[in-house]
Amino acid sequence: MATRNMDPKRCPMPAQDPNVRNKNFDEVATGYTYEMAVSEARRCLNCPKKPCVSACPVQIDIPAFIACVASEDLEGAYSVLSASSALPAVCGRVCPQENQCEGKCVRGVKGESVAIGRLERFVADWHREHCDEQPTVPQQNGHRVAVIGAGPSGLTAAGDLAKLGYQVTVYEALHLAGGVLVYGIPEFRLPKEIVRKEIDGLKAMGVEILTNMVIGKVLTIDELFEMGFEAVYIASGAGLPRFMGIPGESLKGVYSANEYLTRINLMKAYQPGSKTPIQKSRRVAVVGGGNVAMDAARSAKRLGAEEVYIVYRRGMQELPARKEEVEHAQEEGIIFRTLTNPVEVLGDENGFVCGMKCVEMELGEPDASGRRRPVVKEGSEFTLDVDTMIMSIGTSPNPLIRSTTPGLETNRHGCIVTNGDDGLTSREGVYAGGDAVTGAATVILAMGAGKQAARAIDAYIRGKNA
Repeated sequence: MATRNMDPKRCPMPAQDPNVRNKNFDEVATGYTYEMAVSEARRCLNCPKKPCVSACPVQIDIPAFIACVASEDLEGAYSVLSASSALPAVCGRVCPQENQCEGKCVRGVKGESVAIGRLERFVADWHREHCDEQPTVPQQNGHRVAVIGAGPSGLTAAGDLAKLGYQVTVYEALHLAGGVLVYGIPEFRLPKEIVRKEIDGLKAMGVEILTNMVIGKVLTIDELFEMGFEAVYIASGAGLPRFMGIPGESLKGVYSANEYLTRINLMKAYQPGSKTPIQKSRRVAVVGGGNVAMDAARSAKRLGAEEVYIVYRRGMQELPARKEEVEHAQEEGIIFRTLTNPVEVLGDENGFVCGMKCVEMELGEPDASGRRRPVVKEGSEFTLDVDTMIMSIGTSPNPLIRSTTPGLETNRHGCIVTNGDDGLTSREGVYAGGDAVTGAATVILAMGAGKQAARAIDAYIRGKNA
């Protein structure tokens, strides 16, 4: 049995120097070495009640995979991970582990929790670098399922259904599969080669992925059923950006975070000779405080902006972004203007952004969400000197699918309504999950919804054909 490591502190993650990485798009964290991973794995107490597992949306047997790492059985560790997660190399990098598995870790009571996410990343990377074996194609059961959207939820559902023998076709609107993993999350947090490898593994299992297929335009859901699919899973995400509705938002130099990040991540605007038109900025303001806002701000810095501001109407303690992302942004020189809210975008005589009129805020009484509501501080108006403004205040689902699918119930936010248990919508045989149902959320929650829907679809088709 491996010697237990009782160090109260976790093994630090090696990373690029902040003043180097804020000028390149290479991955910030460079990953554990073999020795670091084994040592960190030996901090796990292998708790009999497994509180970390109960906090994992895809129910990975976390103590089991970590025990394999501790005993230096890395292929065994990968087998445990891949039994529950279709995208372990992705989840190890972008999951908010501090609010999920690591947040329940017993080692965190009197010290620091086991670095579960870092170990997951290490195991997935080790498997990718050392194993060329292709996954086994499951025996087909003769039934077909269509999945709309090749993001984390759709890919997870597709992988789980393929393992059960279904012939799965994924319809993706963009020219590359991956959804938010390829257009939203920057290369320095999630290298796209890793996403491609994970997707290649699903294809090797027999999952068919068709790109440039905008469901609601090229085909409707009703037409998919006419083509012989017995069930449809809608995992089209929430890619429609929101704006504040303040004067000046139509000026040149105002972007949604979705557009800004898509141009950079999917169209590679940062590469020399890129044909993607994106403004070269001197001073940038990103409005919002979530992970997407951090991604946009850190990307702007890497594109050469001298000053980049995060403008957020609440305080530092209320920032919804992951603590790690906030710390990385601060290290890289991002300036936080909290308790600040824009009220107007200012333009020059040519229609370009030349400033942003803001007001200072203070926190009042809690609102319906329980957070203290920001209110304007009287006489606090000032102008921030910027030439680019990026709006990162949330997204909602694109209305295309709901407008072309009779009988599909949605709520006032445009999200698809499901029964909440298995993703079944108001249409028989039509299931939905991920951001299309919840609005913008995390990758791992979308994956959890995909797993849940795959189980429900399997039960539905088997019951119908019994």
